[in-house]
Amino acid sequence: MLPEIRRMVNLIEVECTSRGLSDEFEDIDDINGLREVVFAHPSEEEFAKILKFYHIGWEYEPKTFPIKWDEAGNVIESFTPDFYLTDLNLFIELTTMKQSLVTKKNRKVRLLKKLYPEVNIKLFYGKDYKSLLRKYGHEDKKIP
Repeated sequence: MLPEIRRMVNLIEVECTSRGLSDEFEDIDDINGLREVVFAHPSEEEFAKILKFYHIGWEYEPKTFPIKWDEAGNVIESFTPDFYLTDLNLFIELTTMKQSLVTKKNRKVRLLKKLYPEVNIKLFYGKDYKSLLRKYGHEDKKIP
């Protein structure tokens, strides 16, 4: 199954389970115990390996924040940070992409901070990510 499709199926399973509509899973912990995390980008998987190696508690895309609504109050834009570091109460968004896409993520992070000032979030840029890989001996990994 393609990673994007697997991620969507996992999200649907989580949503159905959280609403008590799943006949396969009792609760979210049941899903998390059985399902492997499907990362959207190889850099996220590498970042997760570093966190795991250093025993830093994390969750992958655990929460989606609405950041824009239409006049009827319907959510028309949302933002899901890549990681939540459970011990640090910190969301992490990795961006190793083109500068044009970084600008879009910067806008979303600014909106998130404005709407949810209690949320701690850090945006890791490509240079931050490369520095992290160098520091922890993963510099042979290429950022796609």
